[in-house]
Amino acid sequence: MNKQSSQNSFLRTVILVSTFGGLLFGYDTGVINGALPFMAEADQLNLTALTEGMVASSLLLGAAIGAVFGGRLSDFNGRRKNIIVLAVLFFVSTLGCTLAPNVTVMIICRFLLGLAVGGASVTVPAYLAEVSPAESRGRMVTQNELMIVTGQLLAFTCNAVIGNALGDTSHVWRYMLVIAALPAVFLFFGMIKVPESPRWLVSKGRKEEALQVLKRIRDEKKAQAELQEIESAYNKESEIEQATFKDLAVPWVRRIVFIGIGIAVVQQITGVNSIMYYGTQILKDAGFQTEAALVGNIANGVISVLATFVGIWLLGKAGRRPMLITGLIGTTSALLLIGIMSIVLEGSPALPYVVLALTVSFLAFQQGAISPVTWLMLSEIFPLRLRGLGMGVTVFCLWIVNFFIGLTFPVLLANIGLSTTFFIFVALGLASIMFVKKFLPETKGLSLEQLEQNFRTYHKVNEQNKAEAKVSG
Repeated sequence: MNKQSSQNSFLRTVILVSTFGGLLFGYDTGVINGALPFMAEADQLNLTALTEGMVASSLLLGAAIGAVFGGRLSDFNGRRKNIIVLAVLFFVSTLGCTLAPNVTVMIICRFLLGLAVGGASVTVPAYLAEVSPAESRGRMVTQNELMIVTGQLLAFTCNAVIGNALGDTSHVWRYMLVIAALPAVFLFFGMIKVPESPRWLVSKGRKEEALQVLKRIRDEKKAQAELQEIESAYNKESEIEQATFKDLAVPWVRRIVFIGIGIAVVQQITGVNSIMYYGTQILKDAGFQTEAALVGNIANGVISVLATFVGIWLLGKAGRRPMLITGLIGTTSALLLIGIMSIVLEGSPALPYVVLALTVSFLAFQQGAISPVTWLMLSEIFPLRLRGLGMGVTVFCLWIVNFFIGLTFPVLLANIGLSTTFFIFVALGLASIMFVKKFLPETKGLSLEQLEQNFRTYHKVNEQNKAEAKVSG
C-alpha cells in the first residue's frame, strides 16, 4: 500500500469511528418509537399519558443542554476527548434506562442519555469538518447523517423483531433499549486510537502536533499548506479572543448565529421527529395493529438510509440552497397530502397504507436533502474560535424545538386529529421555504477560511451595493 492510500485508509477509519456517535444518536432517538407502546402496557413503569410524553421528550431536553455544554467542553478539552467522555455517558445511561425500576429513574436516565446525544450532535460534525479536506468535506461530514439514519433503521428493525418475537413478555422494551450499549463500547475504544482535530490543536498553540496529524491524513505539501491556512485564519480572529455571548454585538458574528439558528429550526419544524418518535403511533392511528405498525415503520428507516446515500451524492453535485428548498417543497407537499387523505379516506382500510406511503415520501425528501444540508452547514459556517459556542447555541435551539414537538405532538394528535396537526406543519414548511430563499448563503466549494472571510465582509459589501444603488437611482 502506497503512502497516499495509507493516508486515505486512515482518514476513512477516523470518520467511521467518530460517526459511531451518530449511530448512537440515531438508535437512542429511534428506539423509543417502538418501545413506548410496550412501556405503556408494562406494570413496572405505570405510565400515564403525561409520563409517556415525559419519557419520550426528556431525552430531547437533555440533548438541548448537552448541545450547549458539549460545544463548550469540546473547545476546552478537545473534540476527541469530548467524544470519549460522551461514549462513557452513552454506555452508563443506556444501562440505567434498561434497568430502570420505575418511571422516575427512567426519565432521569433518558435525560442523561440526552446529554450524550446533544453533545454528540455538536462535537462529531465539528470534528469531521475539521479533519476533512475542503474538496470532500460535504461527503465526509454527511457520513454522520448516514450513521444517524442507520442507527434509526437499526432501532426500528430491532423493535420489530423483538416486538413480534417477544411481544407477550413484560420486559420486551428493556431488550430494545440495551442494544445501544454495544456501539457505545466501540466508540470508546475506537476514539482512543484516532488523533485530535488539527484545527483544535492549532487553537491551543500545538502546531507541531497539528502538522503531524495533518501528515497522517494529507500528503506533505497539502499538510503544510493547510496548516498555514489554519494559522492565518486563527490569527485574523484577534477581535474575538474568547467566544462569548458578548461577541453577538459584532454584526457578522450575529448574522452567522442567526443563520445557524434558522437552519436548525427549519430542520425541526418540518415535523420529521413527529414521525421518527411517534411513527408507530401514527400508523396505529391510521389503522394498523401494533405488530404491523412496527414492521411498517421499518420502511421509514430503510428509505431514510437510502435517501441519505442520495443526499451525500447530491451534495457533490448541487448547491446547499437548491437542495434545501427542494427538500422543503417535498416534505411540505407530503404532509399536505397526509392531512387531506386522512379526511378523504377516514375509516377506509386503504388509509394506513396511504399514510405509510406518504411518510416514506416525506422521509425521502427530509433525509435526502434537508438533514444532510443542515448538519453540513452547521459544521462549516462557524469560524474556529466561534465553532464550539456557535454550534452549541444553534443545536441547543434545534433540540429545544425538537423537545416541544416531541412533547406536544401526541397532545395535538389526541385533541385536533392527524390531519389538522399536519396542516400546522404545512404552514411551518411554507415559512421555512421563505427563510431559506431570503437569508441562506451558498457555501459549496469554499474552504472554512474562505467562508469566514465572506461572512466578515458581507456587511461592507451590502452597504457598498446599497450606496451604489442609491447613486444610480
